[in-house]
Amino acid sequence: MPYTHRIVCLANSKKMSGRCVAGLEVVGSDLKGWIRPVSARPTEEVSLDERRYENGQDVQLLDIVEIRFREARPHACQVENHLIDDTEHWQRIGTFESRKLAAHATRSGPLWLDVNSSYSGTNDRIPVADADRLDHSLKLVQPDALRILVGRGYKKRQVRAAFQLGESHYNLGVTDTKVESRYLGMKDGEYAYPTRAVMCVSLGEPFDGYRYKLVASIIDLQ
Repeated sequence: MPYTHRIVCLANSKKMSGRCVAGLEVVGSDLKGWIRPVSARPTEEVSLDERRYENGQDVQLLDIVEIRFREARPHACQVENHLIDDTEHWQRIGTFESRKLAAHATRSGPLWLDVNSSYSGTNDRIPVADADRLDHSLKLVQPDALRILVGRGYKKRQVRAAFQLGESHYNLGVTDTKVESRYLGMKDGEYAYPTRAVMCVSLGEPFDGYRYKLVASIIDLQ
């Protein structure tokens, strides 16, 4: 039977031909567990038509949004997935205050398992067999010494986030489209992030035997 959840949007990041949307459930004045709305496509990305409001606007970070779902769709470590009812528009209820997110973010590592690094990253991936034994795939973190790195990747220029969580060090790919666009407009280099922020970090789809840790959003604490 269809059901609804109200979430604060903490990710609207690029994924295949659409987006990966995720957020924490809003229950009264509190935030509870993670919910990742997914489509019925094999790779589960959500299209613009599926995630926009009745007025045509796309869901934004910190929107409090009510979504109608058909059923839970957990698989492997992505236990947070729920299949959207694509016949219903999402409903924007209000806006969440970013400063309140700090109370829900962790400042210590590790990010799941720190067991493997790619050529460009640091502690940025987990073998699929190990990742799929985990019981969650989304985290909200408040990083220390956050820096944005812009430079040549495997084929194209890319944006990455380097930071610390306690004694743990990371260099992860960024899939937050607004952050990516902003920094790709700058010269290659390393930039100290200008404000305190929290980040939604997600374990992505399997790729070449790994699930990569991805920075799905960077949200300024105002």
